[in-house]
Amino acid sequence: MSSRENILKAIRGIQRERKELPTLPDFKLEGDLVDLFIRAIQANKGEVMGEEEFNNWVSSCDFHSIISLSEPFQSLSTFELPEDPHHLNHLQLAIIQGQFGVAENGAIWLNDSQLPHRVLPFITEHLVIVLSKENLVDTLHQAYERIGEEHSGFGLFVAGPSKTADIEQSLVVGAHGAKSLRVVLM
Repeated sequence: MSSRENILKAIRGIQRERKELPTLPDFKLEGDLVDLFIRAIQANKGEVMGEEEFNNWVSSCDFHSIISLSEPFQSLSTFELPEDPHHLNHLQLAIIQGQFGVAENGAIWLNDSQLPHRVLPFITEHLVIVLSKENLVDTLHQAYERIGEEHSGFGLFVAGPSKTADIEQSLVVGAHGAKSLRVVLM
């Protein structure tokens, strides 16, 4: 028997007692979840608006290429979602449906069910996420519980427009993805 095998056999022979995982406290935030969520989105350089305000904003913009995957705003699409995501390289506005939002940091959960092309929230110039007020949770602890054992090939939290800062602390918004994030809270 080699030294390696002896070491592995000795490790396997160690008796370990089973220990229960610690129970986590139920983290809750103080205050109104909607207000906390709005402040978190704004702190992330995003904007929150209602349905009427959003419709006014869209009509005041000169967008030529819009994809809307959110039911209430599908009529705003200017073309069909292409099979090849490379054809989205000139997309100006993407409107997608968020599953739920996190009040503590403004993160919004998206997965395959909202994103037929994973590149959608990153390739568009401007991103709009439609979210129901009833789908807000306090913290990421509740968010991860909500995600739970749900099977998804892809999922992510979006918490604002693309941002980067160099060592001189110059913040650039829209450097690697969407230049703006607007959340339509319904």
